[in-house]
Amino acid sequence: MYIWLTIIAGLAVLPFLLKTLFDPYFGQDCSYIFRAIKLGIRLQKYKKKNPFYSILDCFLDTVKKQPNKTFLHFEGTSHSYIEVDKQSNKVARALKTHANLKEGDTVALFMGNEPSYAWIWLGLAKLGCATALLNFNIRSKSLLHCFSCCGAKVIIAAAELKEAVEEVLPTLKQQGISVYLLSEECSVEGINPLSEHITQASDTPLSADLRANITSKSPALYIYTSGTTGLPKAALVTQERVWTASFIQAVSGVTSEDVFYINLPLYHSAGFLIGLAGAIERGITVVLRRKFSASQFWEDCRKHHVTVMQYIGETMRYLCNTPMKDNEKDHKVRIAIGNGVRSDIWREFLNRFGDVAVRELYAATEGNIGFINYTSKIGVVGRVNFLHRRIFPYTLIKFDIEKEEPVRNSKGLCIQAMKGEAGLLVGKITKRSPFVGYAGNDQQTEKKRLRDVLQKGDLYFNTGDLLRIDEQNFVQFQDRVGDTFRWKGENVATTEVADILTMVDCIEEANVYGVKVEGHEGRIGMAAVKVEEGKEFDGASTFSQVASYLPAYARPRFIRIQTSFEMTGTFKMKKVTLVEEGFNPAVVQDPLYFLDPAKKTYVPLTEEIYSSINTREIKL
Repeated sequence: MYIWLTIIAGLAVLPFLLKTLFDPYFGQDCSYIFRAIKLGIRLQKYKKKNPFYSILDCFLDTVKKQPNKTFLHFEGTSHSYIEVDKQSNKVARALKTHANLKEGDTVALFMGNEPSYAWIWLGLAKLGCATALLNFNIRSKSLLHCFSCCGAKVIIAAAELKEAVEEVLPTLKQQGISVYLLSEECSVEGINPLSEHITQASDTPLSADLRANITSKSPALYIYTSGTTGLPKAALVTQERVWTASFIQAVSGVTSEDVFYINLPLYHSAGFLIGLAGAIERGITVVLRRKFSASQFWEDCRKHHVTVMQYIGETMRYLCNTPMKDNEKDHKVRIAIGNGVRSDIWREFLNRFGDVAVRELYAATEGNIGFINYTSKIGVVGRVNFLHRRIFPYTLIKFDIEKEEPVRNSKGLCIQAMKGEAGLLVGKITKRSPFVGYAGNDQQTEKKRLRDVLQKGDLYFNTGDLLRIDEQNFVQFQDRVGDTFRWKGENVATTEVADILTMVDCIEEANVYGVKVEGHEGRIGMAAVKVEEGKEFDGASTFSQVASYLPAYARPRFIRIQTSFEMTGTFKMKKVTLVEEGFNPAVVQDPLYFLDPAKKTYVPLTEEIYSSINTREIKL
């Protein structure tokens, strides 16, 4: 009897086993799971160590193993692991003496990509301090907000950002903030030059006792992400989270022999966590560039024997838009890690530049769920597998775009999206997949928590993104929801842009949103504005306002003049129709304007300008 039951049970599961074993991606699934398990075991081992074994400790061990290996290449200069270690010792000693820094303090770093970014961060880590990575594009109100919400008492700025610091210096002085400039001298009262102190400091190692109380849950970084508040939010990145993000290189197949190219800003989680921290975890060489250059990209890769590159969707498109050359496949790049590339650009990139393993990923700095495409499938961000879903529970739920909220059933619970249907990605908040939240912003932290999802009392992280899972269990990114859109690889908070626009004398109200442009990733900024009664739209003043207070990627390129706004039942401005209509003057009956950087004003958007944008004669 038992034999027959066993045979029947075996026949019942046979189709499933055959389907699994003959799945063309079965081997890649197994390889990914094996790597993930190994990395998970490592992380648990580090967490159990007393004291906690941090990414800094990993760096120090690498210095002992390979002191003379090049860690950073930058603008013709190379810095070995031991050199970077010694520089970070000097930074730590200078800041300990002159800024009185101690374990648990937070320091804001306001600078662009350069080697000192790495050794200042490492020096702060040696003192047990957390580092807030400020976007060097922000100014004025946004700069003060980003600085204050992380609770920092010290700011370190690059010499070229002195004017931006001067602009907010009165407020910083009022708050008792210590301001340091990476310069030999500074005549501005209240700004202390730091470079000479670093030069004169000793490069001998510091005692680990200075950071003896650091644990896996201690703050390591604050990385800023745009949200519905209208101002950037400081995502708290714990020591454990730094490790998790650094493992992305390992999961992608990067080895200790690789050379990693970073041209994304280090204030981003991609450049800093995946790039710099990941390089330390692998013990590899980094080629660091001040900013991305499509014309120099492949020359850099050839010159420095780069084997791993980073990208955002725009990076790939810019590379594909460069003039074709005979030596395009003459390089050693074998892996590309990033996110946001369209399928057509992905294919064109492979056709032009060769067999590069594109590791498209999906993640959020503050989120508790992420995916990575470890296969060769084009256009997806990952795959569903049992281990990943068990350790980091997640689901896709139906979402009402118009109401901007999840669809719920009669019991008040969310409804799971069907296979092949786009749904809002939510990750269950557990001990193994926590959501730490935003520093100094309990309200926005709570907004990202979604309750009563699949059962009463459960708690999930709301990613704010629509994804879909197809019949082959591939995960595809669909779109962002809410008040944030993405342009030029940056998140743009619509409320922040609207606040800046309404400061213009002639503008009474502003409704900001992102619209699609043919041949471009993401959405470009557009604003419907209501002009104050008795006044006319002033293009020059509006241009001056957005140019003064917003980074280039956040400035609305199109403006639509409306006499009134369509509102929801809860008095929120409706955007769906506006987004659909876009900026086509043949469709939109309202007056339209286009930001003209050369003329430093908003000019009427004509059919000719519209056509030139679509044919890319006008570059956005």
